[in-house]
Amino acid sequence: MAIQRIWRSLRVLFFVVAMLSVAGCAGMFGHDPLRVNVAGIEPLAGQGMEMRFSLKLRVQNPNDTPIDYNGVSVELDLNGKPFASGVSDEAGTVPRFGETVISVPLTVPAFAAVRQAFAFADSAQTGNLPYVLRGRLAGGITGGTRFIDQGTLSLPMGNMSGL
Repeated sequence: MAIQRIWRSLRVLFFVVAMLSVAGCAGMFGHDPLRVNVAGIEPLAGQGMEMRFSLKLRVQNPNDTPIDYNGVSVELDLNGKPFASGVSDEAGTVPRFGETVISVPLTVPAFAAVRQAFAFADSAQTGNLPYVLRGRLAGGITGGTRFIDQGTLSLPMGNMSGL
């Protein structure tokens, strides 16, 4: 009985020490989030009915320490629905108070493209198409840095009838 209480007390003590250590590490690594924006999109050759693009991301580091990465993962939602995703094993460093451009190949499945074509027709009335870009730069001792960019794409509102 006494041994079980000792083990239980040691487990609680270990848990408390572990939680305090993690909290202390979080304060040490605390930094401003990365700023990530789409710098460009270029078409790539696709397979079958899928579409492929090279997504250029401009990553800005507003911190006084460089951020090393060894892989990138992104997901793009349009109009609240999944549209495209991509991964790259590109590696590099975003310098302190600096920026870099990272290329990620994106794949748009055929059904996602068809679904968005119908959504595009519906949103043509308002002229706005909301998007959310989520991603992660892999690497570092924390396992990576997540980022998000969101906004609205303004659609051209000229005469849509072609006249």
